[in-house]
Order: sequence, then structure tokens, then C-alpha cells
Amino acid sequence: MPRPGEEEYEAAYQLGEILGENGFSVCTGGYQGIMDAVSKGVVEKGQEAIGITVNIFGAKVSEHLTKNVECNSLFERIEKLISYGDAFIILRGGTGTLLELSVLWEMINKNLLNEKLVACHGEMWEPILNTVDERMRFEGRKHGMIFHSNKIEECAEYIISKQASF
Repeated sequence: MPRPGEEEYEAAYQLGEILGENGFSVCTGGYQGIMDAVSKGVVEKGQEAIGITVNIFGAKVSEHLTKNVECNSLFERIEKLISYGDAFIILRGGTGTLLELSVLWEMINKNLLNEKLVACHGEMWEPILNTVDERMRFEGRKHGMIFHSNKIEECAEYIISKQASF
């Protein structure tokens, strides 16, 4: 789990600051590491940090949350994360983050959800996005829906600049 001073934590904190400075609140999984960093950054800029937590993890909830929405299952948590978000910036993570991105992507692709802005930050996402996008292009489905950058500022700017017109 990324800690203060480490690159992943600091990038997430910077993201929270940028979003907060631009009047955005955030919604995260509500725990430590990069979720805590984003929440800290946005709250320090006077905006809300909503956590969507699930009691099965037994993990420590971020102290920077202004609101905590407790869920009873992982699937309820994913549903709430997607429904609360107007736009999404996916940071580096593990299988849970991949699951959340996949569900969001599929719901948009199947028109089960209005299209929302999605940006992915970090090198780990590039091969995944390219592989899935290539397959969707092959199948004649929506593609090119997700912005990718290795720079946190570019991910934030993508959401900030396009949100008003979306």
C-alpha cells in the first residue's frame, strides 16, 4: 500500500489537490493508500471526500473522509462507486481496481449507463486499455472511450476540461 512520500501516494494527493482547487469532490473506496491520499488532497482544498466502503475487508477507513457510505457486499460497493461518480480517474491498483474499471467500461459499452468520462493514470493501464480497445474495435463496439496518461495532471485536466461539456 502506497504511503506518504512514495510516488503513487504523492501523485494521488496531487490529484486530490487539483480536483479540489477546481471545485470537484471525490468518491473513493474509502481506505488507506492512494484512496486516503486523494481524499486528503481534496479535503484540504475545501471539497468533499466520500468513501464507499464494505465491511468485509477489515481495513482502516481514511480519516480524511467527509462521508462514509458503508456497503454490505463487494458488488453493492462497485454499484455505488459507479453511481456516485460523474467522471472517473482510475489510479494504479490491483484486481479490485481492474474489476471496478471493467464493470464501468462494460456498463458504458452496453448502454446500461450514460457515457461518463474515464481517465486511467499510469503505465500499467496502457497494455490493458490497448488490448481491450483493439478487441472492441474488432467486434465493432464502442472504442477509444478511455483517456490514458502517465501524468496525473493530464488525467485531471482531461476530466476538468471536458466535464462541463459532457
